[in-house]
Amino acid sequence: MAFPTDVPVIDTMIGFPTSGSSQYDFIRKQLKDDESKDFEFPAQYMFKHVPNDMRTEDNPVGVTLGEMNRFNIRVGMIGCQDPVSQAALKEFPDRFVAATNLRDPNMVMESVRQIEQEHEQWDTRAVTAFPSGTFPQVAINDKKMYPIYAKCVELDLPIFCCAGVPGPRLKFEPQRVELIDEVMYDFPELTFVTRHGCEPWQDLAVKLLLKWPGLHYSTSAFLPKYYPKAIVDFANTRGADKIIYAGYFPMGVTLERIVGDMPQVQFRDHVWPKFLYQNAARVLKINDVDRFGAVAQAPDAANAAVAG
Repeated sequence: MAFPTDVPVIDTMIGFPTSGSSQYDFIRKQLKDDESKDFEFPAQYMFKHVPNDMRTEDNPVGVTLGEMNRFNIRVGMIGCQDPVSQAALKEFPDRFVAATNLRDPNMVMESVRQIEQEHEQWDTRAVTAFPSGTFPQVAINDKKMYPIYAKCVELDLPIFCCAGVPGPRLKFEPQRVELIDEVMYDFPELTFVTRHGCEPWQDLAVKLLLKWPGLHYSTSAFLPKYYPKAIVDFANTRGADKIIYAGYFPMGVTLERIVGDMPQVQFRDHVWPKFLYQNAARVLKINDVDRFGAVAQAPDAANAAVAG
């Protein structure tokens, strides 16, 4: 049950510590309380130590690569729309894979075209969605999402979607976990990965994970000591192939905090390699040999990036 330090990691939610907070403007449009509007990070009240001190304009890719190297993270999944992420994908294709972050599912055909275009340009491996964060909000089972799910199936892309009560002070109705059931029923070929915990419906999430072959759960935005017990128990019994590691750097926590907490997770020995690497590699179609071979030859370039 001990946390293995020699197993490589794929982080399915990582980013770059750039200065400023404009990336959260899409959330601020619907916030109503004054405190949230003043937060640099909209869910800041939930985290004791948001790593704002690591933010930089000089070398954000180098900072993230340095943290990845420290904690044996071989590959990180990032967006592909901002200049920093695009530079990282071009310069370090062995260390990062791209995901399409849906700009606005209310614009249905625009979203479908966005998925197609970014898949062609950046070899995207996933699509990401934040139902409560859209404005107007678009629920997990909203009819506007159905062409998006169909396109994911057509291109064989998983969708990583927030489920459960959101951290920012937004309405949770669009992210009720039971809404996933209808989607999986209508799209049995879809790979759907939940983000951000599914709380307080984690027991229901386990039932759905058991029910639907394409449904998975990622651990984004949680320190390991707070992983829901129902999820840990599921991974240790029938769900070892369904649970995927995701961090939350630099949004809410440092990788040092996350890795420091990992020994508190009571996964069985056979679960750790699947949780940390194998399940994500399968879902994101990451080739072990190609990735590891490239990584083995990349330290000089990565260290140069870290040094700036």
